[in-house]
Amino acid sequence: MKSRFLILIMLFLSLLSMAGILNDPANRYELKLNYESGFTGVLFHTIQFGQSGTQFNYVADGGQGVLFPFERFTASLGLGRHTVYFLYQPLTVQTRVRLKEDLVVDDVTFPSDSGMILNYGFPFYRVSYTYSVIRRGDSYLALGGSLQLRNADIYFESTDGSRFTANKNVGPVPAFKLKGELWLNDRVYFGTDIDGFYASSRFINGASFDFEGSILDASLRAGLMLTEYLNTYLNIRFIGGTARGVSENSDSPDGFTDNKLATFNVSIGFELK
Repeated sequence: MKSRFLILIMLFLSLLSMAGILNDPANRYELKLNYESGFTGVLFHTIQFGQSGTQFNYVADGGQGVLFPFERFTASLGLGRHTVYFLYQPLTVQTRVRLKEDLVVDDVTFPSDSGMILNYGFPFYRVSYTYSVIRRGDSYLALGGSLQLRNADIYFESTDGSRFTANKNVGPVPAFKLKGELWLNDRVYFGTDIDGFYASSRFINGASFDFEGSILDASLRAGLMLTEYLNTYLNIRFIGGTARGVSENSDSPDGFTDNKLATFNVSIGFELK
């Protein structure tokens, strides 16, 4: 962890030294790099694989009632009122617990009192585009869309290695996007960044099976300009989503999944202009 932190600091300082070159006033574009670090708390999380499977509560029974590390990486390139964003959001939580009751996942039964390793991996990549519909000085309101790529790796494993089952899935998720900043003066600002969508695959994605899903990634931040090319901010974020139905792409024997997740995140961020 220490070596990783030092590498991040060295990379950040290197980028800082390049900022004035990348965003020379003569350039038409504006490059921004964001890094956030903080903690995640799980508000609500249940999951069920297989229609005869257990609806498992990760918070009450799966060890997710504590705080976990949080990181977020974003790069954006602006040209006039147009901006393109690329985001990488790690989101993997692994816990070890002893089961209070029998747990059925797909066709695998984990008996009560079993020691368990629970891995919930749901990191995602996102590409977004926005157009500033309102701009007053540094303040703006922008609307657009996002395409998110989920990379799910969810597994249940007994600590003695006798039982194991996993569900892995990669797929695109569309979303609407709203982003804005309100500058109170030349140093202090408030901002928001929201991506969200609800869809039924049968109607939205042209699928031949019923599957409903939703995502919401919404944040509020208070920022302070430190220099002409660097600002810092305190960010409060909600990340949540649902997925329910019978999918042809599921690893479950009958294809049924019911997944509901809601988290809050508090982080300190830095934006390099």
